[in-house]
Amino acid sequence: MKIVIIFLAIFLIGAIAFADSNISNRTAVDFDKTSVGQLPDGWVGGVTGQGSPKWSVEVDTTAPSQPNVLKQSGDGDYPWCVKKDVSLKDGYVEVKFKPISGSEDQAGGILWRWQDGDNYYITRANALEDNVTIYHTVKGRRRSFKNINMKVTPNQWHTLRVDFAGNQFKVTFDGRVAIEATDDTFKEAGAVGVWTKADSVTLFDDFNFGETK
Repeated sequence: MKIVIIFLAIFLIGAIAFADSNISNRTAVDFDKTSVGQLPDGWVGGVTGQGSPKWSVEVDTTAPSQPNVLKQSGDGDYPWCVKKDVSLKDGYVEVKFKPISGSEDQAGGILWRWQDGDNYYITRANALEDNVTIYHTVKGRRRSFKNINMKVTPNQWHTLRVDFAGNQFKVTFDGRVAIEATDDTFKEAGAVGVWTKADSVTLFDDFNFGETK
């Protein structure tokens, strides 16, 4: 039995190392070099649909990487904030997020292959609904293609990640694989970023991404 456990441990370590070795051009953004009240260089905020989102870097004492976070404190159908100077086709995006408040929604998400404010992929975790979902947004209309119920605790930091290659997607929430799905809507490279919904007040930190070799 011990031999089997040791073998499995070695196999898993090797698999993780192999997957990790396929990632290149890693970039990490912790928002700590950005002035409070501003957005980092290369980032732009907006909304899909209607509303008045407010994206800004703020100081937060609970930030995983002190002292700053990226905060969404406005209101809109689907607020987004993207690193527009990135063009990523295959790879991963990961972020830590903390849902603070919201009567309609308490969501934190990441987006990839962002073409413009109306066309992109997104996965999000929702603290009001206790679920994780993956969507494509096409011409401003959001449509889910897989969903799973998972506990999303409000006022607590979580880690959300998506790995993507071709039409294959794997979503990980707090270190656990939540969703594996396929979709052919967007095949071209695009920008990456973060996302919320409605009146969600959400904090983001330790945003990072990389390209698959």
